[in-house]
Formats: sequence, C-alpha cells, structure tokens
Amino acid sequence: MISSQDSNANSIHDDELEQIFGLSGALSASIRGYRPRQAQTEMAKAIAAAIVGQNTLLAEAGTGTGKTYAYLTPALLWGGKVIISTGTKNLQDQLFLHDIPTIKKVLKAPVSVALLKGRANYLCHFHLERTLQNGRLTSREDVGYLRDISRFMKTTSTGDKAELARVPETAPVWSLVTSTKDTCMGSECQYYQDCFVMKARKEAQQADVVVVNHHLFFADLALKDTGIAELLPSANTVIFDEAHQLPDTATLFFGDTISTSQILELSRDVLAEGLSHARDGAEWASLVAPVERAARDLRLTFGQDSIRMSLLQIAPSSPFFPALETLKDAMDDMIVVLEKQAVRAETLEQCRVRAIDLNGKLHDWRELDLSKKDNAGKPECVLWVEAYSTSLQLHKTPLSIAPIFNKQREGVPRTWIFTSATMAVKNDFSHYVSQMGLWDEPARTWPSPFNYQEQGLLYVPNGMPQPNSRDYTDAVVDAALPVIEAAGGRTFLLCTTIKAVKHCAERLREEFKQRDLPFPLFVQGDAGRTELLERFRAAGNGVLIGSQSFWEGVDVRGEALSLVIIDKLPFAPPDDPVLAARIEAMEKKGLNGFVHHQLPEAIINLKQGAGRLIRDETDKGVLMICDPRLISKPYGKRIWQSLPAFTRTREVAPVLEFFAGLEAAKTSVE
Repeated sequence: MISSQDSNANSIHDDELEQIFGLSGALSASIRGYRPRQAQTEMAKAIAAAIVGQNTLLAEAGTGTGKTYAYLTPALLWGGKVIISTGTKNLQDQLFLHDIPTIKKVLKAPVSVALLKGRANYLCHFHLERTLQNGRLTSREDVGYLRDISRFMKTTSTGDKAELARVPETAPVWSLVTSTKDTCMGSECQYYQDCFVMKARKEAQQADVVVVNHHLFFADLALKDTGIAELLPSANTVIFDEAHQLPDTATLFFGDTISTSQILELSRDVLAEGLSHARDGAEWASLVAPVERAARDLRLTFGQDSIRMSLLQIAPSSPFFPALETLKDAMDDMIVVLEKQAVRAETLEQCRVRAIDLNGKLHDWRELDLSKKDNAGKPECVLWVEAYSTSLQLHKTPLSIAPIFNKQREGVPRTWIFTSATMAVKNDFSHYVSQMGLWDEPARTWPSPFNYQEQGLLYVPNGMPQPNSRDYTDAVVDAALPVIEAAGGRTFLLCTTIKAVKHCAERLREEFKQRDLPFPLFVQGDAGRTELLERFRAAGNGVLIGSQSFWEGVDVRGEALSLVIIDKLPFAPPDDPVLAARIEAMEKKGLNGFVHHQLPEAIINLKQGAGRLIRDETDKGVLMICDPRLISKPYGKRIWQSLPAFTRTREVAPVLEFFAGLEAAKTSVE
C-alpha cells in the first residue's frame, strides 16, 4: 500500500528521472552515444518507487534496455545504504571501475563506493611469508609467479589478485598466499592491522554503496545464519543484478559439502604443524596416516568414472558405508591428540577446530533423517555423493531455498530489487517466484528495444536426428559447417556438455584443415574464459566452442560474433540427484516436475545462450538451434515463443542469403 506521501515522492522522483534520462538530460549530455529509451526510464521509475516504499520488485529487462543505469540512478540518488550483488566477479569489477563512477559523475552524487570480494581474492601477508620461507612449490612456473606476487605485495593498496593480471587466476600458487575461513588467524595474526580482507570489510562498513557478488552474499548468510551482519553492512536497498543465478548460488551455500580433499589437506597441515611445534607430543606421521588412508579408501569405494548419486541409490551392501565409519574413527583418534597438543601453537589450535568441524559434518551427513524436517525446522534436504578422479564429495542440499531466503528477508524493512534479462518464461515469473519464495511480490517486464525480426534469424535445421542418438554431435557439426563458412567464422558454438565441446573441437579442427578454412578455433579449457574471449574478439573471424560458462555473462558486440549455434536444448541431466529429489517432492504435491521445473529452467538457460547474439542496435546475426524437439515436441512452441522474435526458418538457403546480404552491405559501405 502506497501512502499519499509516498505517492507525492514518487511523482517528484518520476519528473527528475524523466529529465535525467531524457533527450537533453544529464545522461545524454555526458555519455557519448547515449540514446533515451522509454523502457529504461520506466524501469528506473519502478525501482525508485520500490526504494521510496521499501518494497520488493522483480524487474526483467530485455537485452539493450540499459538496466544497469536504470537501477544505479535511483539507487545512488535515493537508495541510502546500498548493496549491489552481481553474478560474476567480471560484472562486479565492471560496475565498480566503470558504471558506478560514470553515473556518480553524471549525477554529481556525493556517495562513497566500496568493492568487497571473498577472502580468497585478497593476498594474505601471513601465508605469503610462510610460503616464501617454506618454499613448498613444485613447478618452476609457480616459483616465477610467487616472485611476481611478492613484488605486487609491496605496491598494492588493496591486495586484490585481479590487479595482478600476469599471474593467472587459476594458478595453484594463489591457494598458498591467500587465506580461507579455516586458515585465517583473525585478530591473533601479527599482520592483523595490515590485513587486506579486514581493510576491505572496514571500507564496506563505511561506504554508501557496496558492490559484492552473489557467492559472497550467500556465503555470508549461510556462515552466519543471522543476516548480513558484520561482513555486509546493514543496508536500506539490496539490488541483485543477474538475479536469475540466485537459486543455484543460494542452493550451493545453504547446503553443506565435505570432501576427501579437505580431509587430506587437513592431514598434511596437522603433520607439518605437529612436527614444527610439538614434535615430542605425538607420532605425527603414524597419527595422520590412517586418516589419509581412510579418505583415499572412501573415494575408491566408487569406480574410476565421475559419479553423482543420492544416498538412497547406494546399495546397503556397498563398501562405502564401512569406509565412511573407518574415516570417522580415524578422525576421532586424530582429534583426541589435537585436543591435548593445541595449546602449544595457534596453528595447531586451528587444525583442532578444522578437524572438529569436518568430523561434525561427516557425522551429520550420514545421520540426517531424510523423512522429516530437522529439529530446527530446516527444510528437507537430499544427501548425495559426487566422485571425481581423485576426490569424493558428500553433499547435503536443501530441496528448496525459499523458506531459508525468506527468513533472511524478515526483520528490518528494506528494498529488495531482483533484476535480470531472464527471469520469466513468456512474461510468467511463477517458476522464479516459487524458487526464491517471492510470492505476491510485484514483477515487471520491459522488452528489448532491438528490432529482432530485422536484426536476426532463428534457424532450426531440417532432418536432424534425435538428441539422444549416437551420431547426434556429428550431425550438429555437419549442419553447422556450411553456416559457419557463410558467416566467415565469427561463431559461438554452445554445447550442453564438455564431452560435446571436445568432440566438436576435434571435428571442426579436421574439417577446417581439409577445406582450407582460415578460421581460428578457440576451445573452452585451452585457456581461461577472459583470455579466450579476448583472442576471439581480436581474431575477428574466430569460432569459439564452449559449454555452460559461455552461455551467459559474455558480451561480444559487432561483427566478431554473427552466428550462435546451440547443440541441444539445455535440459538438466535427468540423473542429477538434486533434480530427481526436487521432481519427486513436486510430484507429491500434485505438480508436474517437467512442466513446472525442468522446462522453465531450460527456457531461462536457453534465453541466456540466445542473448549472446544481438548485443546492440546495429548487431545482426543468426541463432541456430539444432535440437529437433523445438519443432517436434508439444512444449517446443512454448520455448521458441520465449526467445526474441527473430524471423524463423527451417531451410539453410535463407540463412546463406542473410549472410550474403550482410557481406554485400559491408562491401558497399567500404
């Protein structure tokens, strides 16, 4: 309910926003190439109204609406203390380094801004010094990286590893020079006053606008379970950008995971610290050996392949269960010794706390009664295991995050804004709303300003086999080749599995060589995502093959990307234990698991992949979806109606004509 006072405030804000976003407004005057867009202005007004009324708003804005400026403008003017949470660290950096400074300058808004990342992003003085002294590095490359990091430590004011581009984000050495919640010494640390994590948190406490990412936001909620208390200061306004990622991120953090890798890492630390500080206190090697053996034996109770299965799918006679008990017993024995020796060094005390925590999780995991809610009234969970080549993970995952997230939103009234280009299915938000527990909250959609019918073509090739057939990926490559050639490269081939990525890469490498096609190939896994994208943009005629991480958050404007090929509709694998448990729970309530969960999930995912193609008003291109189910299945219509309104074709000839037309237009301009 909006009071008359709020209503007056809204109209004042509406007038101001009309001016700011208008033809002769502050944005037009200050930002090169800015053009007023009605949808952007309307979205900004809706967000301003939610801020004034301390309400919740779900705001879906099609690509090109300019949603970042639409939420930043009212947030910086009237949002009070604002937390902005993004889906990726890339977008987090883009907001902090570019978008917020731009809007702040345009509006002359006197707000202070802080960037806050998870502690693994900040150099740790203590762990760097220890690594320099111990010299536990195995590769020459890591030795060079450590030298770079050591120099960087002397000049950096933030300690943010993103500033040291020379050392790849994935380099193993980072784990030796950063801290985790378990290995941080806290106020006992000799470097506490200089700690980059503490400095970043202090700045965040004092800033008007704090930019975080979803992982950090939910890690904090899950670890504290009392709201965003110390780590993320209390705020008047919380804005989630890329909000479609929240259900998955929240599920990750509101669940619990314990892995044999964590136990092996703890064992190594117990041995090192025991020998350093309490050599006479125990036979340390004999103490940790049974724990390490039991952790490895637990992994070996499953075959060599990667496996995901629920606890209920593991046969009662499986060696997994006795191996789990053996590991618990070995951990118990190690904890008894640590209890006695922990007083001898702070680092041994840390090992004791970690051991108790891990052992507690091991006991909780097996003993959880799945048939009912636990004593704290927490929602039902699914217990499942995931086996990798060298480690085994035990997961406890909530079937729904809605009750947990709603608990976090109780208490102090504040504004909650959820925005993304993909939250709804044909303007229907019910799937997202039920996942997040945002029932009865207002939801609005603003369409993209792009003219999709003229700018793009949706091509679903005739004669494709069923996606579960053995030769399906080869058929995708065969259908794609003439189109890639017509497009002059400039292609994203998005696959639903890593296996398909590898197979497509092998085939295309062969075909390009045989046909003498000059298109450079960029394959996920050959380099980091950012580096692959930079190379792809620079090439101008490249073909990039990727899976999930390239379906969203990737922005390639202009001619470098003119064709997006999607191999299959992105349905989650049916053997996923969490999905199976969710579907079972839905069907107990009389809902259809496919219609109410799998289909909307696939549509939202597909909208993200399709959104890579047209990024501005001048972009043109073809979206090729190879999956015949888009046409043959009754649900196919619902899927393509949720995609941008491209002109549609089943034949390759109009596609080749489309690219020939683009080439002719380009030549005539030259």
